[in-house]
Amino acid sequence: MDSNKTGDRYLRLETLAQELRVYKEKQYEIPRSEGEPTSQDSNLSLTKRAAVLVCIFEGDDGDLRVILTKRSSTLSLNSGDVALPGGKRDETDADDVATALREAKEEIGLDPSLVNVVTVLQPFVTKIGMAVVPVIGILSERKAFIPALSADEVEAIFDAPLEIFLKDENRRQVEREWMGDKYLLHFFDHEAEGKQYIIWALTAGILIKVASIVFQRPPAFSERRPKFWNRILCLKGVEL
Repeated sequence: MDSNKTGDRYLRLETLAQELRVYKEKQYEIPRSEGEPTSQDSNLSLTKRAAVLVCIFEGDDGDLRVILTKRSSTLSLNSGDVALPGGKRDETDADDVATALREAKEEIGLDPSLVNVVTVLQPFVTKIGMAVVPVIGILSERKAFIPALSADEVEAIFDAPLEIFLKDENRRQVEREWMGDKYLLHFFDHEAEGKQYIIWALTAGILIKVASIVFQRPPAFSERRPKFWNRILCLKGVEL
């Protein structure tokens, strides 16, 4: 590879890393009601918390890309769906970053030492009360990552340009309603290595948010996110 191109890539990714490090949302915390146990003496908070790794790298054409997976068709939950590497927080995880990196290692063989974690976003809360925390990391050397998939969890790994989640191309939407709130679910059609993938729901929502931050502009379509994504939950999953 041309040394100038390599240098330009590292410079661009380092500039992006610096920009994301100073990006700070309001510090979030899943609060607890008075008298409730803390996360140190209760597993309840851990069963309601998960983290996903939004791993960004620079493609051969100079575009910023993100690593995605297709979940195994044998899984009982969300089988066959496209997802970001990640999963539920474990008791041994020190924080959300540890969860995201551990899950990425287990699912796709991504060595945590290859990932430069630059920021952590506020959680997206699912209908069942799971707080999913996006952890943004940068993979400076894509070729150093040799995927090793967990067959029980992951059927395929692929990547997509991050910018597609701001464009109106290859996108569909469906209006849904929950507890009187009407919102849009976005579906992005993407082809990788001759295979067709659909990126939708929470994964699409997270990537729209990340792309908006990275490229510093809103999507070219009406997003209309579900209100429950922004709920703040106590440990028992009660909306405050």
